[in-house]
Parts: sequence; C-alpha cells; structure tokens
Amino acid sequence: MRTGGSTPPRLVAGVDMAARRDGTARSAVVVLTFPQLELVETRVAEGILTFPNVPGLLTFREAPLILAACDQLTLTPDLVLVDGQGIAHPRRFGIAAHLGLLLDLPTIGCAKSRLIGIHDDPGHDGGSKADLVDDGEVIGAVLRTKNGTRPVYVSIGHKIDLGTAVQRVLECCRGYRLPQPTRLAHLAAGGRLFQAAIAA
Repeated sequence: MRTGGSTPPRLVAGVDMAARRDGTARSAVVVLTFPQLELVETRVAEGILTFPNVPGLLTFREAPLILAACDQLTLTPDLVLVDGQGIAHPRRFGIAAHLGLLLDLPTIGCAKSRLIGIHDDPGHDGGSKADLVDDGEVIGAVLRTKNGTRPVYVSIGHKIDLGTAVQRVLECCRGYRLPQPTRLAHLAAGGRLFQAAIAA
C-alpha cells in the first residue's frame, strides 16, 4: 500500500452497483488519477442477486459483485470511495467499512441519504458541514459539496480519519454534488459510461 491517513493518494477508485428488475445486477469499479481525476481503468461484473434489499444490510447484497469487479483491476487504488455508509451505521460497520477491510484499502462512505443519526443543517455554501451524531458519538459529517445542493453523508470506512475523508470527498467533487469516482462508477454500473473511455 502506498498511502493511508492524510497522505494524498495517487489513484482513487469509486464503486457502485445497479440492480435490475429481473434479479440480476451489474457492479462497477472505476480508477482515476488524483488530483487530476482522469479515468484510467474501469471494470464491471454481472451476476444474480441472492440477498434481498434490506436497509442496513447493503453489504450482503452488493459486496460480492463489487469485489468481483475489483478482482479484475490491473491497478491498485490508494483510496476507494463507496456509495454507501461507513461507520454511520447502526452496527458502525456499513458497506464502506466491509469493503475496506476485505480489500485492505482506505475507504470512505459517501452516501446520498442518511441511515441513522441527527444533525444540524450545514451552511448553504459548498464545503459547509455539520456533525452527524448518534447516541452522543460523531459518526460522520453532513457535507454540502456544492452551493445550494442537498448534502451528502460522509463517514469513515477503513484506514482514514473523518477530517481527511471530508477533504478527499470535496477534492473529488468537480462541479457535481457527488464525487467523481462514485459518479462515474454509477454511470458504468448502469452501462452509461462511454466505452471508449474504458481503459483496457
């Protein structure tokens, strides 16, 4: 491993999965250079979903296919952004924490919605944040990544502290609400990422 903690990564990945109505799904992992955020590799995996969509148990539904996509990578990312929760989870162990442990890589959970916890509203401007608190414990940050947009929910996955996680998410947002790695992974999982941009 080349990095961890506050050391800037050289390669950052994003992962996501798209489920289909027929019970199958496609997962995707994209790898980008950092800080340029140029796409250098994309891998996908498809299969049958064997676990129902149960709130709080996302790992058991999505992780097998995401790991299958990650197994195909020829590049090793220094940091992985996950569209889901890290420790901002009832068991303090969401999909970003699971994937970080299984991949042995620093991971950040960056979710579009809150699973647990309470918080004040962050400021209106991009970069504003508020603590996400559960039972008196700070479990994440409610981060506004762009002026006037809905915030995202950032939490520690594995091998990273919350302040660095927030910094990396902001550095990966380039005019969008969502960080570029998970935004491109979402497009790839849905089959909408331009094929010519996929590295061999």
